Amino acid sequence: MALSKEKTAELVKKFGKDEKDTGSTRVQIAILTERINILTEHLKLHKHDNHTRRGMFVLIGKRRGLLDYYSRSDYEGYVALCKELGIRK
Repeated sequence: MALSKEKTAELVKKFGKDEKDTGSTRVQIAILTERINILTEHLKLHKHDNHTRRGMFVLIGKRRGLLDYYSRSDYEGYVALCKELGIRK
């Protein structure tokens, strides 16, 4: 269920300024979104896995906070990122 190093590096390269830009808001949102998608697929198979469900809700809350920050600092970038990642507001 964990995100592989290769997938993380791919997301950093795609959404970051360079391959070492792991801390930017765009990269963090993209990584959290990928982890949430993985957990969503897991929960479709294991409906009663409440520990994973709670962990997913924590990740969703972290992503929500980052998205709120990003919308305040760069609204056009926020809209583009949400569209690219398939996040609805």
